[in-house]
Amino acid sequence: MGFRLVTLNLNGIRSAASKGFVDWVERAGADCMGVQEIKAQADDVAGRFDRIGSLRGHFHFAQKKGYSGVGLYAGKTPSDVIVGLQHPEFDAEGRYVEARFDTSKRRFSVISCYFPSGSSGEERQQAKFRFLEVMYPHLLELKAQREFVLVGDVNIAHQQIDLKNWRGNQKNSGFLPEERAWMTRLLEDAGLVDVFRQLNGKAEQYTWWSNRGQAWAKNVGWRLDYHLATPGIAAKARRESIFLAQRFSDHAPVTVDYDFTL
Repeated sequence: MGFRLVTLNLNGIRSAASKGFVDWVERAGADCMGVQEIKAQADDVAGRFDRIGSLRGHFHFAQKKGYSGVGLYAGKTPSDVIVGLQHPEFDAEGRYVEARFDTSKRRFSVISCYFPSGSSGEERQQAKFRFLEVMYPHLLELKAQREFVLVGDVNIAHQQIDLKNWRGNQKNSGFLPEERAWMTRLLEDAGLVDVFRQLNGKAEQYTWWSNRGQAWAKNVGWRLDYHLATPGIAAKARRESIFLAQRFSDHAPVTVDYDFTL
């Protein structure tokens, strides 16, 4: 058995569905799947994407139409679902949903989260920095209370190995020194684990490719999509994969198999 967890930035759930995403989910065998940037509202999802196969969706929609939004699909019914960070600026953007699967033996959460992108300009970069300031203590507090794995598009490539053209991107959003330092602090000081990297130390393991130029064809990518877990959960991670055989989005799905069951 085990627990198979997938994360994918959809870049629009309707767009991804038109490219075969729904059929793929039914084949992928996930127990849980975090999706980001669904770019849809509740009425777009109802009756169409609220269930995919045996998985039921739990969502945090953005107020703005066609923008952001996250979902978490689960085969098992959560004991609780937390929508949003209780932070007005970011809750309006639909960036956080947490499903809790608590038993008498374990307190465990799966979180689907979409970190802001700062690439459109300084205003959004400042919003991204504010989001990082909110997320760090939130995750630290959560770690003190329960085991969890956060999956999602973090919009940060942590190390040089995590993007093709690291030299040319040191002043660009997603690879800024401050963003990378935040990630280092999360892993070293807060003690979370970058599960994919724990299992796979190879170069050219990318999850996002720009639509400009020949980025996909030439594999000029970035690793922006993560499984970030508390150490007890990370220790149970056994296999990782990035699915490249089909494209549903400008991101690729990242799957990790963990050696436990919900």
